[in-house]
Amino acid sequence: MTVLHLTLPWPPTVNTYYRNVNGKTLISEKGRQYRAAVADQVLIQRGAKLFAGRLAVAITAHVPDQRRRDLDNLLKSTLDAMTHAGVWLDDQQIDSLSIERGPIGGMLRVSVKEVVHG
Repeated sequence: MTVLHLTLPWPPTVNTYYRNVNGKTLISEKGRQYRAAVADQVLIQRGAKLFAGRLAVAITAHVPDQRRRDLDNLLKSTLDAMTHAGVWLDDQQIDSLSIERGPIGGMLRVSVKEVVHG
């Protein structure tokens, strides 16, 4: 069973990750910068292997400061950036997804594991 451990930068909020232009939802400049940063970290930490099977993803969110945050708001931008970085084909492959709060640190620690159902 293959397991991938990644340390990723803290994502922008979902409110700043996207922008609306003429009725279309686009990824903002901040969002594009985050995608690029995640792609760089994925390449450095993992190389070019792509997960093609069913997956379990666990995220520990090391918040940047003491402000109150809803952890579920981190998921969309993080999973989108990981899809764009080529960690998996599509985030619909994820069968199990968990997120927990860690100590202050301003980063995400992500574990991706292939799962076999049977």
